Amino acid sequence: MGKVSVQEIKELMTATGVGMMDCKKALVAADGDMDKAIELLREKGLATQAKKSGRAAAEGIVEAVVKDKVGVLLEVNTETDFAANTDDFKAFVAAVADTIIEKNPADVEALKAETISGGSVTVDAALTELAGMKIRENIVIRRFTRLEGTLASYVHNGGSIGVLVKLDTDIASDEVFTVGKDVAMQSAALNPAYLNREQVPAEVIEKEKEIMLAQMSEDPKMANKPEQVRVKIVEGKVGKYYKENCLLEQAFVKDDKVSVQSYVNAEAKRLGGTITVSDVIRYERGEGVEKKEENFADEIASMIK
Repeated sequence: MGKVSVQEIKELMTATGVGMMDCKKALVAADGDMDKAIELLREKGLATQAKKSGRAAAEGIVEAVVKDKVGVLLEVNTETDFAANTDDFKAFVAAVADTIIEKNPADVEALKAETISGGSVTVDAALTELAGMKIRENIVIRRFTRLEGTLASYVHNGGSIGVLVKLDTDIASDEVFTVGKDVAMQSAALNPAYLNREQVPAEVIEKEKEIMLAQMSEDPKMANKPEQVRVKIVEGKVGKYYKENCLLEQAFVKDDKVSVQSYVNAEAKRLGGTITVSDVIRYERGEGVEKKEENFADEIASMIK
């Protein structure tokens, strides 16, 4: 049987929750036999996994791992925290992290095609088996960042937040990693938008200035002040913006009398060298995840085209 109808594909998708292309392939392989097609999908573990694929996966684990001079920050999501706390799920996340460190894939799709670390199947096959046969929930490898160099990591509250910090340093002491971890904990706690003021886009600062000037024009005590005075006040407010939104200018959480940059400089001097925080990557579990609403009519129309 070379062709199947849209209605047959729709019926199989409704019955199993599996994506249209997999349903089409199953129907072709089953010569249009609906029961046989369902059986084929179940045998592949697709029916259980894909049946749940429309559910929002906003739980899970954010993992941060550093091995030698390579580190990875990884987020893998599930539907429930119960599933995320199982040994099978944790082992899968650890293996995926090791795969990223070892294989250096370009993106999530490339990662799925790699043979999973310590195993003989692809990451995608391992995910399908875990989701369909053990966890029985939708599992999503959402994102990862891989860095090389002198790295420190921090994972908060069992995987709710993870941070990876890269340091440029000429210091060999392991105490450098303590500095890096302190910076990572700062990022986890206060979630600054930028590493330093150089990273803040000029248009962001200009917009902040516009807002501040507009606020002053509405304030009777400020509206009549000379323009140069108002401009000076705005510059002061911009300085406050930097201190609130740039990690290195924030008050250090362990000693709010100094900034994070001052703390790093002081530790570098104590250890007899230099330390520069060159990159900070922060993931918070489930941030920005929304349940995707599928438009079935559009999906079928797209398939026909």
